Amino acid sequence: MSLSSKANIAFNWLYSLGFFVGLGFCFLYAQNQILTGDQTQMLYKGYLGVYQGTWLNFGNAASAVGNVPGSLSTWLIGGPLLIWDSPWSPMVLLFAIRVVSLYLLDSVIKDTFEGEYCKLARLLFLALYWLNPWFLYDSMLYNPSYLCLFAAMHLWSAMKMRDHKSFGYTFIHVLSIGLAMQLHYSWPILAVISAYLLYRKMGHVSWIGAIVAVIVLVASLIPYLQELAVNDSISRESDRYIGYGLVHVYPVLKALLYWLRYGSMLFSNKVIAYGEFDWLTNIEWLKITVLSLWKTLIFLIGGISVVASARLNWLFWKRIKPIIRTSSSPLNSVQWIELYAFGAVVGVLISAALSPITFSYWHLIMVYPFAILPILSGILRFLTEKPQVENRSIAAETRLTRFVGRYSVTRKVSDVFTDTHKLRLMLVASFGYLLVLNILASQDSLKYSYQSDYVSQVKNYLHQEQLLPKGQ
Repeated sequence: MSLSSKANIAFNWLYSLGFFVGLGFCFLYAQNQILTGDQTQMLYKGYLGVYQGTWLNFGNAASAVGNVPGSLSTWLIGGPLLIWDSPWSPMVLLFAIRVVSLYLLDSVIKDTFEGEYCKLARLLFLALYWLNPWFLYDSMLYNPSYLCLFAAMHLWSAMKMRDHKSFGYTFIHVLSIGLAMQLHYSWPILAVISAYLLYRKMGHVSWIGAIVAVIVLVASLIPYLQELAVNDSISRESDRYIGYGLVHVYPVLKALLYWLRYGSMLFSNKVIAYGEFDWLTNIEWLKITVLSLWKTLIFLIGGISVVASARLNWLFWKRIKPIIRTSSSPLNSVQWIELYAFGAVVGVLISAALSPITFSYWHLIMVYPFAILPILSGILRFLTEKPQVENRSIAAETRLTRFVGRYSVTRKVSDVFTDTHKLRLMLVASFGYLLVLNILASQDSLKYSYQSDYVSQVKNYLHQEQLLPKGQ
């Protein structure tokens, strides 16, 4: 029985299991989050509005360039608190937002990989997106955690606009860019993608829908503009300049490396490098030994996976290179989504070139769902295409193939990626590895600890800042 047939038979229970495991991890991460300035900025604005009636019209302070515009971050905390006065209410909204993002992205995958491999593609995407530490590690109250929704809205609406002109889908498409702007300065990436889709004529735009969306967004920013006119502190000047990344080059290369890392298991150091294993044993030498072996393993796996990600992205580039500007025949759904991912790469590079700062992983996390699209497409091709042994045997020899054939270790690694059966086993082992890593990262990492309690930290913070309901 083929892998796709097995996926079709077991799809419902596997997808449900994966969904609820991921949702459980969301709650586990949230419960164990260590409250820092990222979360307290959000909490302060929300509780200030609910408890004291002062609704701030600007967002969190951003790196080097002042506060992000708009009051969306205030309402993401304050809105749920108006309904249910509990520290968990904003977290429940965050979980709901992330579930909606999965629903929209799953809809895109379902429309893209049609036919017998559709359910296999959806299961792979569920694992790559919903169960991935790149995604789950942001299960906390800070701006980048919400960006997955606007990324999903952007891709989903763009896919719908591919077929026909629609006021509603165009409105949602433009709205996703504007709402992302009210949370994080990485929003230009979405704008660049839209510009590329427009240039490539990959969708039908309702200009009325676009204009109405812009009007709505401008109206939502009026209170911020009024605040900006009288409060210079929310727009501080930086000693950096627009184009810093282009001049210094390294920020652009680093941004491109993050694109490759998002498709790999070389996760942020915050996830994998700061565990202390205090829960394991009180014997210091044993703890250090186990910790050293564990870190060696995760960096080894991470390094190999980056090479695999680079290889899949290179194959992705070779597929789309002939059709980047134009094509003689209409695009199929897979070509369309791969060109969308290419637009995201262009957006990352342009944003990194123009940015006055050097990006870290959270600055680009919005493109994470797009970065795994070439990985998903590549894995699916390996799993579903028939092996072509005769083609490999007569393939032209290159420096890479000579290097791989020279050492037994590289030959074994290459064999895993070229043998379909071994690749399946490796994927199963990889998903098990993700589960173990999520358990450890949610209990013992830089931002999460099994000794932390989210609710008690919030209550202590509110008392410290005297953010109490009026009359108390």
